[in-house]
Amino acid sequence: MSRRGTAEKRTAKSDPIFRNRLVNMVVNRIMKDGKKSLAYQILYRAVKKIQQKTETNPLLVLRQAIRRVTPNIGNRI
Repeated sequence: MSRRGTAEKRTAKSDPIFRNRLVNMVVNRIMKDGKKSLAYQILYRAVKKIQQKTETNPLLVLRQAIRRVTPNIGNRI
């Protein structure tokens, strides 16, 4: 029997500007060598360009893009 207690579930933190967990997850994927501030700069610059070009909510565009690239597992046999 293990003497160690069970680990508590951690919730993903949200980013400081948009307060969105999806943005934080994307930043963690972009991050290289632990440079999170640089990853935030890259993502916020991209979001700003999306805002200027499409004139819509950039978070909706980001969510749509991620939904389109993820594989659809439900339709497999």
